[in-house]
Amino acid sequence: MWCKLGHTLSARYIAMQAADHEVLSQARIWLEAGETCWLATVVKTWGSSPRPVGSLFTCNARGQVAGSLSGGCVEDDMLEKLTSGVLARHAPQYFRYGLTAEETERFGLPCGGHLDVVVEPLSQATHLEQLRRIDDRLMHRGRVRRTVDVKRGTSSIEEVEAHEDPVFDEVASLLRQTYGPRFQLFIIGAGMVSKYLAEMAQMLDYAVTVCDPREKLLADFGVAGARGVTDMPDDAVKAYANDAASAIVALTHDPRIDDMGLMEALKTPAFYVGAMGSVKTSAGRRKRLQLLDVTDAELARLRAPIGLPIGSKTPPEIAIAILAEITAVRKQREKQALAHLAAVASPTVAQQPGLTSSAA
Repeated sequence: MWCKLGHTLSARYIAMQAADHEVLSQARIWLEAGETCWLATVVKTWGSSPRPVGSLFTCNARGQVAGSLSGGCVEDDMLEKLTSGVLARHAPQYFRYGLTAEETERFGLPCGGHLDVVVEPLSQATHLEQLRRIDDRLMHRGRVRRTVDVKRGTSSIEEVEAHEDPVFDEVASLLRQTYGPRFQLFIIGAGMVSKYLAEMAQMLDYAVTVCDPREKLLADFGVAGARGVTDMPDDAVKAYANDAASAIVALTHDPRIDDMGLMEALKTPAFYVGAMGSVKTSAGRRKRLQLLDVTDAELARLRAPIGLPIGSKTPPEIAIAILAEITAVRKQREKQALAHLAAVASPTVAQQPGLTSSAA
């Protein structure tokens, strides 16, 4: 099943797959300009869905939109309902797509599927300062929980430290959603491995920041969507990757650059810190870092040589190994991943129960 977007909508799409921060920032920009706009949140889905619960969509009265609820068909209809005053004209409203078989077919929903959405009309007086506070918090990679009372037509925000999945209480008509940093891959060095790594990491929905004080190299990096910073690595780590949702990798092969970044990275709560190099190079790096007053406990966090041992040699293979290890650490499956690699390498071990590909 496919649907044809209205030509005016498809031509004016600002960012169909925009991240939460981009969607909320766009709504803020419209409110600052005095424009009428709305914010819609997916609160429940049935069956397969192109967009998960918590996905955001905003639009203004001129038909400009940002974000996505389903991939196009629903957005077209919602834009029409909002701009014509049929939906959420003066207060938040809970709305379901897929009430009938014809509607399910029309909007490309899975057989018997529903898509539940909470839609809010936004105003300067009520929501602008709220969105500014959210924007400031997210700019500093903090988290904010927003609560919307659909019955009362009110909303509130509070700063939180931990992420929580979106929850919609249908009985109380309360939506609670935490906005916060995407997982970030902070790459020191703008070389060839970094290019492949940045491209692949974005496919896994990481925000990617590339730091290299060598401005010419960074200018030639050329990976769309990656943020480039020319600060010295230690300063950049403190400014951009000092949180538990970041993975930090040093890939320059230049100890003057890598070591400076690693000194600071090992002091952060980053969930992963790794450095590229051979076993011999890694041993030398550890000795240098000890001389720079990096403690044994901090040094124990360093993953070097970087990446799962899959025999990688070429830049794309090395990038795959790095992302595989980062994924295993993030999912707390590193031991299983290494056991699976050992099983693949040894037919005898591979016959042991429980060591199948699903353990990786």
